Amino acid sequence: MQTLESLLKKGTTILKDNGLEEAGLDAWLLLEFKTGKNRAYYFAHGDEPVSDETAAEYLTLIGRRAGHIPVQQLTHQAFFMGYEFYVNENVLIPRQDTETLVELVLNEQKDKNISILDMCTGSGCIAVSLKKLGGYACVEGADISEEALKVAKRNSEEILENSDVNSSRTGVIFRRSDMFSAFPETERFNVIVSNPPYIPSAVIEGLEPEVRDHEPRGALDGTADGLYFYRILAEECAKHLTPGGHVYFEIGYDQGAAVKELLDIHGFKDTRVIQDLTGKDRVVCGTWQTAGV
Repeated sequence: MQTLESLLKKGTTILKDNGLEEAGLDAWLLLEFKTGKNRAYYFAHGDEPVSDETAAEYLTLIGRRAGHIPVQQLTHQAFFMGYEFYVNENVLIPRQDTETLVELVLNEQKDKNISILDMCTGSGCIAVSLKKLGGYACVEGADISEEALKVAKRNSEEILENSDVNSSRTGVIFRRSDMFSAFPETERFNVIVSNPPYIPSAVIEGLEPEVRDHEPRGALDGTADGLYFYRILAEECAKHLTPGGHVYFEIGYDQGAAVKELLDIHGFKDTRVIQDLTGKDRVVCGTWQTAGV
């Protein structure tokens, strides 16, 4: 019968043999997920036997990870802004880079009575985090993918269900929309945020297989130059913002100047490029003002 220690060693070896750089960490994360034992327990009880059933299930997960399926898709767990989000193959895995956008909105938008739209919401990590941490009166999320919206709704229910605000205001409202197609021009928000697909099509083929082969292509592909969705956002956001409303867009590290220019061309004021903790351009933001202001 396998022990915790022998099972971890076997899993690590399999992943190393398949060229995974973080073999030890990935093997451990899957062991912790499958057995429910944390590191402290493991170091104290590494010789504890593991049932044949649990060992077989663990090695199945190891085999799938060896095929470059992301750990987060295997465990259906991804951590963002201190919360655990459910993820599957239909949504991008939330990344720490995106926390820069959420933190910027929280720091700059202190009025809890505002309305916020998260365009291309995916897993809902941005919208749900803003609702949970900002306590804003109205947060909505939109996505073209029905399967992504199922994930987003699940995250809203699971993370916001214990919110201390009135139950009628606890959740995020989600709707299916091809960008702004489901939004009449009379519907306006104080803030629009987005982490749209922004990787140039030709670049995707060179990405690591975990991303290229296992995350949804539609959530990655920004077409030829990566700017397709920013052009739509720059043109259409003004129709759905209150005067003086704000936009915050996550960008690729080399897209700051181009996206800022798009906002400038379409009449946004006070446009800025914000860096993440590593010093890379990560967010472009601006303020909408009506013509003549």
